[in-house]
Amino acid sequence: MGKLIVAMGDITRSEVDVIVNAANSALIPGGGVCGAIHRAAGPELARAVAEHGSCPTGEAVSTAAFDLPSRWVVHTVGPVWNGGREGEPALLASCYRRSLELAAELGAASIAFPAISTGIYGYPLGPATSIAVETVRKSVSSAIETVHFVCFDKTAARTYEDALRD
Repeated sequence: MGKLIVAMGDITRSEVDVIVNAANSALIPGGGVCGAIHRAAGPELARAVAEHGSCPTGEAVSTAAFDLPSRWVVHTVGPVWNGGREGEPALLASCYRRSLELAAELGAASIAFPAISTGIYGYPLGPATSIAVETVRKSVSSAIETVHFVCFDKTAARTYEDALRD
């Protein structure tokens, strides 16, 4: 299994092969991580995702990274938190699994994930982090050497560090 790393900072500056975008199902530039990635990548990214049309929750699509330091962006649509009664844990796990599968298909050796669905989609950080770490541990291919969990703040970074210790 690859090395799992917690980093705090701006995911758009991650020097990895793949940056994962917490996208919306329409794949249009939004707020939060999605907006930051689109701004950093430049207008070509919006045109590239438009070719895919849309993406269902729990799935992922890939594009070139354009002006980002990575080679590719994998866009995955996380679930909106509705108390966990609408399949959110399975859908969130699918986001991580599908992103890793696409990264492996692209030949990536490194990937950076944000805390998918924990922003405006309202997924509680602790349970989301547990799903992220467990799914990555089970699903990462031997071809991917490093997985970065890029956190926006210290609270998220501590939560990921704690989950990696378990």
